[in-house]
Amino acid sequence: MTDGAQLPVSYRSLLRVRGLPRLVGATLLGRTAGQMLTVAMVLFVLERFHSATLAGVTVFAYTFPGVVVSPVAGALLDRLGRVWLIRLDYWVAAIAVALVVVLNAAGVLTPPLLVAIAILGSLTNPLSAAGTRSLFPLLVPRRLWDRANAVDSMGYLAALVVGSPLAALIAGLVGRPAALAATAAAFAVAALTLTGTGGLIPVRERSDRGSLARQSWEGLEYVAHNPTLRGLALSLSVTNVGVGVLIVALPVVVLDHLHLNAAVVGALWVISALGGGVGAGLAGRSGSHGRERGLIVGGVLAASAALVAIALAPNLAVIIPAMAVFGAGGGLMDIGLFAIRQRRTDPAWYGRAFAVSMNLNYSGSPVGSAMAGPLLGAGLAVGLGAAAVFPLAGAALTLALVPALDSPAARGDGGSRGGMMAETEDAAV
Repeated sequence: MTDGAQLPVSYRSLLRVRGLPRLVGATLLGRTAGQMLTVAMVLFVLERFHSATLAGVTVFAYTFPGVVVSPVAGALLDRLGRVWLIRLDYWVAAIAVALVVVLNAAGVLTPPLLVAIAILGSLTNPLSAAGTRSLFPLLVPRRLWDRANAVDSMGYLAALVVGSPLAALIAGLVGRPAALAATAAAFAVAALTLTGTGGLIPVRERSDRGSLARQSWEGLEYVAHNPTLRGLALSLSVTNVGVGVLIVALPVVVLDHLHLNAAVVGALWVISALGGGVGAGLAGRSGSHGRERGLIVGGVLAASAALVAIALAPNLAVIIPAMAVFGAGGGLMDIGLFAIRQRRTDPAWYGRAFAVSMNLNYSGSPVGSAMAGPLLGAGLAVGLGAAAVFPLAGAALTLALVPALDSPAARGDGGSRGGMMAETEDAAV
C-alpha cells in the first residue's frame, strides 16, 4: 500500500487504502441486513398483529435501548478494539431476528414477547454502528476524508437500495416471516465476512487504565463539553423524529391508503436511496470544509419539504419525487455531518465520542416511530404534517447551536481528560 500523503485526492485512491475495501464490503452486508430488518419487521407486525402502533413500538424497541447503552458501547470499542465487537453485534442481531421467526412458527409469539426480543437485540447495535463509522477516519488519510465519507454515505444508501426492496419482495412473494428469516441470514453472513480481518484492518487501540463505568461516563462528558457534538445531538435528534414517523407512515400510506403491495414500499425506499447517492456523491466530490453546517441544514430542509409534499398529496405522482428529494437531502446531510464530526473530534476519542454522538443524533428516529401510530390515527395529513415540523425545528437548532467555524472552541477541550491512545489515520495506510 502507498503512504497516505502520496495518494491523489480521488475516489480511486480509496481502493489503495489498506483494509478499506474489505471493511466497506463487510459493513455493506451488515447495513443491508439492517435496512431489511426495518422494512421486514414493520410489514410483519402489520400483517401478524394488524397494528401500526405496535409496529412503531417494535421499531422503537429495536433501536432506542441501544441509544441508552451507547456510552458503554463506545468505551468497549476503545478498550477492546472494534472489529470483533462489530461481529458480535451482527451475531446478536441474527439470533434475535431468527428467534422471532421460530416463535412465530411455533404459534407462541405475543406482542410483549416480540418487544422483549427487540429490546435484547438492540443492546449491541451501537457496537457495529459506531465501530464501523469510527474506523473510516482511522484507516483513511485526512485528505481523502470527504471521498471516504461519500463512499460511506453511499454505502448506507446502497444498503437501502438492496435491503428495503429485497425484504419487501420476499415479504410479498414468499411471506413476511420469510423476509425476517432472510434478514437473520444476512446478519450472519455479515458477521462471517469480517472473520479474519485482523491483519487487513491494522488499527490498534489501547485504553488508559480505568473502569468501564468511568470511561463510559467520560464519553458522555466529552460529547457534552464539545459544542459541535452537543449541538448536533440536539438538532439532529429533533430532525430524526420526522424520519421515524416516515418509517412507519410509508407502509401505511402504500398498503392501507393506496391499496398497493409491499414491493411498492421497497421501491420507494430505493428511489430515496438513489437520490441520496446523487446528493452524497456530488457533495463528496466538491468538498465539505467550511460548508458542513450548510450541507446539514440544506439536507434537513429538503427532508421537511418532502414530508410536507406527501402529507398534502399522498399519491404516487407526488410520493415518488418526494422520496427522491428526501433521499438527496439525507445524502447532503450525511456528508456535512460525517465531516464536521471527524474534524471536531479528537481521534483519541473516536470510539466513545462517535458511539454517544451517533446514537444521540439518531435517538429521535425510534421516538418518531413510537409516535407514528397515534399521529397517523388522527389522519395521514396530520401525522405527516406533524412529522415535517421536526426537521424544520432541527434546521433552526443547527444554525443556533452548532458553531459555524472550525476552532478549538468548536471542538471542546479535546482529549485533555485522558483516555484511549489511537494511531493517526495516516499510520494505518
